Amino acid sequence: MPDPSLQRIFDRLSRDLARDIIIQTTTDRLRTELNADRLVLYYFYYQWAGRVTFESLSDRQFSILGASGPDECFNGEYAKLYEDGRVRAIPDIESEPIQPCHRDFLRELQVKANLVVPILIDRGLWGLLVAHNCRSTYPWSADEITSMQKAAHSLAIVPSIQDS
Repeated sequence: MPDPSLQRIFDRLSRDLARDIIIQTTTDRLRTELNADRLVLYYFYYQWAGRVTFESLSDRQFSILGASGPDECFNGEYAKLYEDGRVRAIPDIESEPIQPCHRDFLRELQVKANLVVPILIDRGLWGLLVAHNCRSTYPWSADEITSMQKAAHSLAIVPSIQDS
């Protein structure tokens, strides 16, 4: 009979690997579908503190894996908007009325156009799916926004995401 603690470790690793494959497949498919330069999953590991845990790139120069967000900009007020289902499509970060710290943060990441969709689980805001165009501005279409929302919903119902 196998050691129960080893079995629990194996079960958790298997579940986490399956979750990771689903997330990576989703980000790769969406980036290709949207023809975006970068598509990331931003995971909240603590209340309104998070980091990029998955990314799909058109070019390795756009990698931001492990990057954390602008904590001074993303506070409870912004989190509440995303908890309420906010979708933010910014076709041009330079002309969009956003906070200066948010614009500066996006500039640091080489972002020209930004699309953000929340991943909402029963307990609240789990993460964000974010598409970036880094080479040029881009008017996000209703179909592209819908694709991101459907992907976020699909991720939100994955049991290993619900349990994390």
